[in-house]
Amino acid sequence: MRFDVAVIGCGPGGIQAAIHASRAKVSVALIGKTSNSAASGTHIENYLGIREIAGDELLDVGMSQAETFGARHFPLNVTSASKTNDGFSVVLEDGTTLEVSAVVLATGISREKLGVPGENELFGKGVSYCASCDCNFYKGRIVAIVGGETEAAVSAELMTRYASKTYWVSESVEASDVVRQRALDAGAELIPASVVRIVGDDKVRSIELSDGSSVDVDGVFIELGAKSSADLAMDLDVMPEMDDSVKVDSSCATSVPGVFACGDVTGRPWQVAKAVGQGNVAGTSAARHVKEVRK
Repeated sequence: MRFDVAVIGCGPGGIQAAIHASRAKVSVALIGKTSNSAASGTHIENYLGIREIAGDELLDVGMSQAETFGARHFPLNVTSASKTNDGFSVVLEDGTTLEVSAVVLATGISREKLGVPGENELFGKGVSYCASCDCNFYKGRIVAIVGGETEAAVSAELMTRYASKTYWVSESVEASDVVRQRALDAGAELIPASVVRIVGDDKVRSIELSDGSSVDVDGVFIELGAKSSADLAMDLDVMPEMDDSVKVDSSCATSVPGVFACGDVTGRPWQVAKAVGQGNVAGTSAARHVKEVRK
């Protein structure tokens, strides 16, 4: 499926980028779920011209605007993205592949924490938030992937190629049937429970589960949401900063031609006003890039 621009992320920045790119008369795929936005479930009262509004209402109105101007919404997570000879390829969790000339990263901040004892203490000693970053360290070892969404499923499949045993721990699985089955077919063992404690000393030794059992592991990969901003950036050859943010110039362009970014993914301040302003710039810049490569 071919589009001019793929906007990854349905927060204020991504929706605004889709609005401006669509108004510039290029075809736009707006990818993601508004429920994954940091604005979802919040109450906003510091946005110019609006005394107060629920974050979900702002997102719903914005999505309606983007679709009115021609953007096509794909309420799915992204499993991978890559450069191609004539642009970029973006793969969705249902297996759909989008071929595009420009990408706008509007994924927000990443690395959602589990919030259990041992997580902070053992970070870097067996606790990781990026399977694709650290998979090589766990060749022939036992690992647990924690989370029920797309990134957990993708990471579980990935780690079966490195680890001697891969446990996938989640009380429920919200990832699509396609990526879920792929992980299970690869050999990941799904445990329907939640992690209540990560146990270790100088390194991770085991995890304690909500059903009262304990599983010996060498590594714990916490993957609670969609594919993270850092992972997607690296897929596209953009090197994220130490805090996983993506550096952009005044046109919201990254170091890779055709890849733009806006919103929380570009760093602080994490505010709706900043995200919307950058979304305007990123969407306009992406549309301009598409028109330039057409010449």
